[in-house]
This record gives sequence, C-alpha cells and structure tokens, in this order.
Amino acid sequence: MQNKKLKMLVLCALFAALTAILSQIIIPIGPVPINLATFAVFCAGALLGSKLGALSLALWAAIGAVGVPVFTMFRSGFGALLGPTGGYIIGYIPAAFVVGLIIEKINIEKKAFLYPLSMLAGMLIYFSLGTAWFMFSTNTGLWEALMICVIPFLPGEAIKITCATLLAIRIRPILY
Repeated sequence: MQNKKLKMLVLCALFAALTAILSQIIIPIGPVPINLATFAVFCAGALLGSKLGALSLALWAAIGAVGVPVFTMFRSGFGALLGPTGGYIIGYIPAAFVVGLIIEKINIEKKAFLYPLSMLAGMLIYFSLGTAWFMFSTNTGLWEALMICVIPFLPGEAIKITCATLLAIRIRPILY
C-alpha cells in the first residue's frame, strides 16, 4: 500500500515536470501561443485520475506562481497567473480533474471511446475559463477572444487528444 502511494506521488511530480517541459514547446501565434501543455493535462487526468491529475497541475501552477519559470516562454510568478493567459493555467487543474473523473466513473477499459470524450470535456473547461479570463483581462469581446484563443487551437487540440488517447490506452493498464 505504501509503495503504491509513493509510486503515485512520484508520478504526480513527474507530470508536473512534464507539464513544465511541454509548456516550453511552443508556436508563438499571438498573445496565446500554441504549446503542448494541454497534452500533459489530458495525460495527467487519464493516467493519474481525477485527484492526482489535478494535484499534478496544481503543483505545476504553484511552482510557477512562486517564481520558477515553468509557464509558457519560461514565464512565472503571480503576474503570469493574472495576465491574459492565466485563466488557462488555472483552468488546467479542473480540466485534468474532469478528465480523470470521467475515466474513473466509467469502466473505461470496455469503452475506450470515452477517453477522447473525457478529454474534450476537459478541453471545454480550460477553454471556457481561459477565454473568460482573457476577455476580462484584455477587455476583449467574445467573438474576438474566440478568434484569438480558441479557433486557431482546435486542430492542434484534436491531434493532442488523439495522441493522448492512444498513449493512455496503452499505459493505463501498466500503471494499475
């Protein structure tokens, strides 16, 4: 029992580190760059479950909040959390929780199609929180915010969901 708890906490820390690394792989297209952090969000929820998936993202956000440059483009601090993309950073936490919760509550091994649906639900959460905060912090209207913060990201998010689903289907049985 103790070894399983230790294993899961190590995995939690590993996913916080993975999120920090994947946050730096970017395509700068505007005020909200494309990055691979959401891939880590999907994988954390799918592989660690709701509580540890959310904890790994909360750990990543806390590390960044205290000044370690783990956010996109090596940003950190409360300024990054309060800036235009801060809503996405915070939104990753409930997104990972929801991805994990859906997978935990449904016998996912017999219904693999629910992996991408759970990730889609998580995506809707961080897009909603992130875009709402972007609108508030930049005084931008909904349509303009959607054109800046959501529409350009949808093809990439579909690819990340596909890859995270395939990875989770292969790795989850090994972890549990």
